Amino acid sequence: MEWQKEYERWNGFPELDASLKEELRSITDKEQSLEDAFYKNLEFGTGGMRGKLGPGTNRMNIYTVRRAAEGMARYIEEKGQEWKPKGVVLAYDSRYMSKEFAVETARVLGRHGIQAYVFTSLRPTPELSFAVRYLNAAGGVVITASHNPPEYNGFKVYNEDGGQLPPEQAKVMIDYVNQVDNELAIEVAEQGELEYSGLLKWIDKEVDLPYMEALKSVNVNPELTKNASDLNIVFTPLHGTARTLVENGLKQMGLSHVHIVEEQAVPDPEFSTVESPNPEEHQAFAMAIEQGKLIGGDILIGTDPDADRLGIAVPDENGEFQVLTGNQTGALMLDYLLSERNDIPENALLIKTIVTSEFGRVIADSYNVASLDTLTGFKFIGEKIKEYEESGEYSFVFGYEESYGYLIKDFARDKDAVQAAMLSAEMAAYWKTKGMTLLDALDELYQRHGYFLEDLQSLKMEGKSGAEKIEGIMDHFRHTEFTKVGELSVIAVEDYTTAARHMIESDTTETIDLPKANVLKFILEDNCWFCLRPSGTEPKIKFYYGVKSSTREDSEHRLTAIKQAVNDMLNTIV
Repeated sequence: MEWQKEYERWNGFPELDASLKEELRSITDKEQSLEDAFYKNLEFGTGGMRGKLGPGTNRMNIYTVRRAAEGMARYIEEKGQEWKPKGVVLAYDSRYMSKEFAVETARVLGRHGIQAYVFTSLRPTPELSFAVRYLNAAGGVVITASHNPPEYNGFKVYNEDGGQLPPEQAKVMIDYVNQVDNELAIEVAEQGELEYSGLLKWIDKEVDLPYMEALKSVNVNPELTKNASDLNIVFTPLHGTARTLVENGLKQMGLSHVHIVEEQAVPDPEFSTVESPNPEEHQAFAMAIEQGKLIGGDILIGTDPDADRLGIAVPDENGEFQVLTGNQTGALMLDYLLSERNDIPENALLIKTIVTSEFGRVIADSYNVASLDTLTGFKFIGEKIKEYEESGEYSFVFGYEESYGYLIKDFARDKDAVQAAMLSAEMAAYWKTKGMTLLDALDELYQRHGYFLEDLQSLKMEGKSGAEKIEGIMDHFRHTEFTKVGELSVIAVEDYTTAARHMIESDTTETIDLPKANVLKFILEDNCWFCLRPSGTEPKIKFYYGVKSSTREDSEHRLTAIKQAVNDMLNTIV
């Protein structure tokens, strides 16, 4: 795309939204900013699209949102006229323009005669997933950029099962979106007309109440939680959507000592009390930790703005709060579920991703529960839940990924931080009856199964030049032969672009039974590994690391050595 021509097209459009026109005028003399805004169309990928707010074809604005909605409308029309009245459920978080983008989406869908159900106010992503299933809708959209900085927003698409689009469905919708030539010329219906005709229906309690009822099934031991009157919980929704459902859900379980971080309970598109509204980042827990120390908190719970990710922190023996990783929390949840549930089916299945710790697999094995790896992204976990639900081959008992996403009950088909908050609190109550914290329970798991440690590093590279650098890093690691990484030998290299696993010693190649993706994973000796993956939603390349040893000290040494070796390689490229 020649960005100058695209800029001229927008700048010369007489009906351009006034606020976007003003923003465009403010960067007229900034060539780099203009190029980044217009050098391509904002990519609509397998999960939808996400980008910075502002004018331009490579930005989130009412016109690029209309383009995505137009593609979705054509996709639904292609499935048949009977899909139109089934409709699309629309939810949104606390970000700038979120509600406006939801309404714009409804206006485009309405122009095609497609029913839209729009929540009257902020709702979490997992409730949207539930709503699609509960209303028997054709699909859903959440307007959110998850835990990205304030200048971002996004358009996340769901299918009729309430899951994010798997690759085959995504490819069809992406093709329809890409066929939309001129985002400035998309016709929309008037909001008032759609409300009058019933094609735009506002929803709230008719979905909230059934979701809360379904949430009761997450409670493994209701008697335990009803009697856990001494459990002190601190909860922060990080200026997002989770307060009402989490607070009410915990009280529904009988957990009455729930202390809200009030400064972070107010929806705020600037996320003004944190550097990043991401429970993966320890700084996001600063206020919760302060409050936890004041009230003697047993567990701190934090959710990201759209409430699909959850982090927890618990006190150590010195009263200092430690933030658990997603892998550690997932391991604790899995062990608790398998040890305390009395209805685990014989064909039970754990589903995790290829960059999630092997700790979960080992725990599942100890209970004779099968485990399955998917590509990174909860849409693949949701896809497998549906597949096995239909075939009966396996019964889903838990799904998680290292990036703080968990699903306990499959009434939602995406990661659900509301469910995870319920289970985390129940676990804390259970271990407190044993005179233990979640840290004690985790240490017990390590002693039983080995010390699994993981880490994640991200390199942020924005703009066109950043995308080229990320591509260069992947090419270097893909085409360079490695026999050792630090002191550890390379056993195999998995390249998911070709779905092939190359065994180094035997010089043989075998097929990986997963969809193709731009991911590289290096399997090292002694149960160690590292993985490279460009983010699908952010201008980043991510490096995942995993090790195992019989002692914490040895695992820490191995983790440090692998990271150093990879960083040394990176320094020769970037």
